[in-house]
Amino acid sequence: MTGILALSGTAQGCLIREGSITSAELVDAHLHRVDELNPDVNAVIEVLREPARQAAHMADQRRASGTLLGPLDGVPFSIKGSIEVAGTVCDAGTIGMRNAAPSRNDATLVARLRAAGAIPIARTNLPDLLWAFESDNFLHGRTNNPYNPARTSGGSSGGEAALMAVCGSPFGLGSDAAGSVRLPAHYCGIASIKPTSGRLPRSGHVPPTGGWMETLWQIGPMARRVEDLWTLMPILMDSDAQDHTCVEMPYRDPAKVKFGGLRVAYFTANGIADVDAETTATLHKAAQALSGEGAIVEEMTPPGIEQSYDLEMKLIGPDGGDGMRQFLAGIGSNPAHPLLEGWLAKLEPYRTGISGFAEYWESLHQFRAGMFAFLQNHDAILSPVSASPALLHGTSIEDGNFRGFSYTMTYNLTGWPAAVVRCGESGSGLPINVQIAAGPWREDIALAIAARLEEIFGGWKPATAP
Repeated sequence: MTGILALSGTAQGCLIREGSITSAELVDAHLHRVDELNPDVNAVIEVLREPARQAAHMADQRRASGTLLGPLDGVPFSIKGSIEVAGTVCDAGTIGMRNAAPSRNDATLVARLRAAGAIPIARTNLPDLLWAFESDNFLHGRTNNPYNPARTSGGSSGGEAALMAVCGSPFGLGSDAAGSVRLPAHYCGIASIKPTSGRLPRSGHVPPTGGWMETLWQIGPMARRVEDLWTLMPILMDSDAQDHTCVEMPYRDPAKVKFGGLRVAYFTANGIADVDAETTATLHKAAQALSGEGAIVEEMTPPGIEQSYDLEMKLIGPDGGDGMRQFLAGIGSNPAHPLLEGWLAKLEPYRTGISGFAEYWESLHQFRAGMFAFLQNHDAILSPVSASPALLHGTSIEDGNFRGFSYTMTYNLTGWPAAVVRCGESGSGLPINVQIAAGPWREDIALAIAARLEEIFGGWKPATAP
């Protein structure tokens, strides 16, 4: 059964359809895995045990009746603790929401996965109100990196990434405003994608959509294997009549992407934070591998990319963090976690007035225009996910480390899709992922490259649980 847990969710679904395993057996195996490992990893904040078992029984009844099952029917999945699941309290890791009423409805994307037959099995840990690059809060404590418990699994979707890395869930949902589905995937050696801004509806997320940060963030799928990202995207996409930013754009099949002549730029430094030697070496190997597949690969840094950090912080904090402080006070989250407070303190230098805010938006426009011009000569951009592998607990807020997250911020600013996949590891055994960005609505290119790199380098590898 352990071998089955290491398979992709897509492969697990095939086993159910073939009759090699029942959904009930698969769900129970995952529940046992969570019970076994969560005390040490602390990735799960709520196990949806009985509802999952009931849903598995219904999936097995569908198969027994001869109903044609979809690719994920009967397969369990997990959900970040900021995404609503009907009947559970969506506390978003912040103490002011610990006594909130249970959600009446599923978030749109959870509902779509349920409609496809997938089964919610667990809700996972995150930072206080999502605001940290580590998953640690006063309600549920910190999540440990499965490869080294002294290190963080990342944030804000760190519980998701850690749970998948130890085979407690094959795939799930996270959200990303500065790298929050990509950084945890990098730290835990799994795969993920931040889709194009507006590709997936964000209805049922806490905090909700709105405000000047709206342009930066998107919900995205996470999985051990890229294969599941391929399966998930067509299920999740399209508008829901609630999130007005969601656009129904055609989705292209990653299997149809041809590598011959594909134009790929790559860079290992953005002028903001130096990347460590092992990450740099991994990037070079990935670039060489794509060249060997017939892609036209050149080392070239997009002009203006050194603005990524300041622009992200300007868009998040033109009020110096006052809006977030008011939100926290309004829900009774006092005190806020030190990691959240540390982030808010970093926003103070970006406080500005109306004219300054207008300049921020003009700078963003110029940045996006320059990046888009660069993209006219390239189909994809390969880069680090962060400046290093997983950090020690409590150190993400240190300025040198914090600026290292600018590599993911770039594509929140552009709104482009960006996928990550494991392509190497450090000398101490920590995963090292690479990031693949593509143009607007070209998730197919990012996912096709991610799948080929996973095939070449092996992708996710089992972690020895702490």
